Formats: sequence, C-alpha cells, structure tokens
Amino acid sequence: MLKRLWDQGFVLLAAACGLGSGALWLGIAVTILVEALPALRAFKGAFLLGQVWNPVQGEYGIGPPVWGTLVTTGLALGLAAPLGIGVAIGLAEPWPWVRPTWQQLGAALVDLLAAIPSVVYGLWGIFVLIPALRAWQRWQPHFFGDSIIGPSVGVASLVLGIMLVPTVAAIARTSLLQVSQDERWAAAALGATPWDVLLGVVLPAARVGIGGGILLALARALGETMAVTMLIGNAHRIRWSLWQPGSTIPSLLANQFAEAQGIQVAALMYAALVLLGVTVVIHLVARLVLPNQATPC
Repeated sequence: MLKRLWDQGFVLLAAACGLGSGALWLGIAVTILVEALPALRAFKGAFLLGQVWNPVQGEYGIGPPVWGTLVTTGLALGLAAPLGIGVAIGLAEPWPWVRPTWQQLGAALVDLLAAIPSVVYGLWGIFVLIPALRAWQRWQPHFFGDSIIGPSVGVASLVLGIMLVPTVAAIARTSLLQVSQDERWAAAALGATPWDVLLGVVLPAARVGIGGGILLALARALGETMAVTMLIGNAHRIRWSLWQPGSTIPSLLANQFAEAQGIQVAALMYAALVLLGVTVVIHLVARLVLPNQATPC
C-alpha cells in the first residue's frame, strides 16, 4: 500500500513539474508578446526587413541582426557538426592505437570545454584568435580581402563554432556508445571491415541522437549572447564580407535594453519574440522529425 502511494505521488510530482515547465514557457511567451504589441502594431512585418535602427527618429528594423544571426549560426554549425561527430567517433569507437583510458580522459576534457562560460570564449577570441588571424592575414592577404581583422561576423562565427563542438561531441558520443555491441559483432562476422561497421551500422543506428545533438547546438547558437556580442562588432548593417562588423538579435538585445525607453522597449521585445519563434520552430522540427527515424535492427 505504501509503495503504491509512493509511486502515485512520484507520478503526480513528475506531472506537476511537466505542467509547470509548460506553464512557465507559456508565461514567458505571453509576457514577451504583450510587451511587443505596440511595435507589432506600429511596424508590422516590415520590422523584419528594415535596416535602420534609430531610436531618435523612432525607426526600427532588424534586417541586419536577422542576417547576422543566420550567417553566424550557419557557419558555426557547419564547423561544429562535422568536428563534433569526428571527436565523438574518436572517443567512442575502439581504436588499436588508443587506450580506453585516454578516450575517457578526452571525454572528460570535452565535457569541461562545454562547461566553460561563454565570456571566457569571448576573451579568448579577443586576445588569442584575432591576433592569430591578423598574423595569418599578413601571409595570406587575398583570403581576407582589404578588411583589417578585428571584431567581425567571421570571428564571432569561428568562436561560436568552437563553443558548439563540445555539445555535439558529447551527445553524439553518448549515442554511439548506446549502439548494441551485438550489431557490431554481427556485421564483423559477415566480413565487414571496421570502417564498414562504423559507416554502415553504428552511425545509422545513432543518427537520431546525433541529429538531436546538432539541433540542440543549433538552438544554442541562435541564442548565444555574450561571446557573440564581444566579437561581432555590433554594427547595425549588412555586409557581405565575413570580416566586417555585424550584429545578431541576441547582441542587439544585450546592447540596447539597458537604455531603452518607450517604443524602443517594444521593438526589442518584438525582436525577442522573433528569436523565440525561431527557437520554437527548431524544437518542433526536432520533435516531429527525429522520433520518426527508426533505429535499424
């Protein structure tokens, strides 16, 4: 009897936590929407494509931050996804020349990299990466064009990609380790080479978890604030060169909110609502697509 009551209490507690999380998210979304209503009525859809942000004249548009968010997120994910999966394979699969102890140490270091605060990555980008790129520019000037390397979209994308590698690697490694050892042995017994087993059995079996890790990294890239704000240059304009300053929606919010008043607050809330909507779409895609990918037997 006591065990049944304990089980029922745990179920009720878990349900309350789940409903509470949903209610908290809904409250945040409603609050942002209510605060953004004046800007929604004033600027409508043109707000998304406008390239002017002038609080003095009351002109607001987030075209450049939207562009910067898409570019930095795409470049960072393009760098982090293959590197993260490669690191996960190196740390999860058996290799004749690598001891399991070294793999466990490497996995611990990857987890440690994921725990480093983003402001530290930002400082590293300022004091290490930018000087290194400037030195490289002296040897390969044609690669960078006429731009002087400094805080820019390219630098922010590189640091953001490095920040995402541990997230992708940690989740992908866990997914690879969960693949049944019997499947590996069965493929090897049929004459498959280690690379055949990896590419034909292990990776397909772990693709759902790997895809979830990539989507989680994508969501983090969209919302990353401090490191990107420190490194992107915070210029409210669209530049086609990666080595020119730009901005993202999170960096816009971080820079403008402290001094915002009146309709500017509503415009910033409108930008936050756009960012929240993009994040929700990503999570919906993850929920709809990934569970439908059956793991092969």
